[in-house]
Amino acid sequence: MSAPPRIEDLLRDLAPRVLGVLVRRFGDFDLAEDAVQDALVAGATQWASEGLPEHPRAWLIQVAQRRMADAVRADVARRRRETTVFVRDVPVEAVTRDDTLDLYFLCCHPDLPPAGAVALTLRAVGGLSTAEIAAAFLVPESTMGQRISRAKKRLAESDRPFAEGAHDRTRVDAVLQVLYVIFTEGHTSSSGAGLRRGDLSAEAIRLTRALRTLLPDNTEVTGLLALMLLTDARRAARTGPHGELIPLTEQDRTRWDRPQITEGLRLLTATMPAGLTGPYQIQAAIAGLHAHAIHPDDTDWPRILQLYTMIERLTPNPMITLNRAVATAMVHGPAAGLAVTDTVAAPLSRSHRLAAVRGHLHEMAGESAAAVREYQRAARQTASAPERDYLLLRAAHLRASDDSGAVEQIAHVDAAHLRASDTAPG
Repeated sequence: MSAPPRIEDLLRDLAPRVLGVLVRRFGDFDLAEDAVQDALVAGATQWASEGLPEHPRAWLIQVAQRRMADAVRADVARRRRETTVFVRDVPVEAVTRDDTLDLYFLCCHPDLPPAGAVALTLRAVGGLSTAEIAAAFLVPESTMGQRISRAKKRLAESDRPFAEGAHDRTRVDAVLQVLYVIFTEGHTSSSGAGLRRGDLSAEAIRLTRALRTLLPDNTEVTGLLALMLLTDARRAARTGPHGELIPLTEQDRTRWDRPQITEGLRLLTATMPAGLTGPYQIQAAIAGLHAHAIHPDDTDWPRILQLYTMIERLTPNPMITLNRAVATAMVHGPAAGLAVTDTVAAPLSRSHRLAAVRGHLHEMAGESAAAVREYQRAARQTASAPERDYLLLRAAHLRASDDSGAVEQIAHVDAAHLRASDTAPG
């Protein structure tokens, strides 16, 4: 029996908080993770038939603790833990604290390589699947699975790995990367029927606000929060009435959330006295330039190109280079932009975004046949239904403009890829 949507949302929200309590208390990540999953299943089943308990979080913690105790008693190999793991009633006042941000810091353990710490945190606390994390890091899912497994094993070999480390400032960079990836997956989901996952983006913003409260003078923390707010402010204009994707240049900018943009710009301005020194701060500045443009033609593309070049110098990354390719095309023409995309063809061979950008640039250059090929390739590579629909429609419309017989071809496109109306972009 599946739980009603309200209960599912509540369980999704409580899961990392319950995990944080158990990991902090008992120090066994794998065992705590399994126990929390059992508690979530029990909650989904019982709450749907019996109603919500007075304190859902405390209920889940107690159930998960009992599962942990049962597992310890059943596992001879872990018999030594029976002396420290025990069940006790948890008073409500003891579980009112939000441990989610603490757990992010705890999982970003210094004994782990940064990539492993970030991946483990995204999987165990951030709620992302291994496939989603692999897509974010541009590696095969099997590779990411091995990375996460190695991180868990290394923590298991550590002595009390979660005994300390909450808000350890040496771990801030890793925590920021986790929050950035979660927000990005929420803003544009790498798979599924919807363009975005509002639960993820909202949680990333909430936790980044909490982190800024702890570290108000850290310009990268403030820069990341500004970036999230400025980007999230466009959400209402990013999809049409049928959930179809609307690209930035075709969005109704009157639907952008102006109060949120104002807050984001205020935060960004607060970081400026220290200069543009970090990648999140610089990306926020780029988002701010887009926010300032009342019309797409007003966008300051030369300045955006300069800023992407700055980020590349700080933290070379193929996705940043791909964004620079678009800015290069807007300033120097599509041929120059295509030349930049050639430099990241190998590292982005698994990502649909390379082919999508190349399709856009070929379309800018008037090279319809090449654009159609790239759009179709990108559509085959993406697992996101809205992005696939948009790319296939873009290709179909280009063929329609070039081929008098394309109307018949378009009619044979799978109806699932034509759910966007004629008013959709592309």
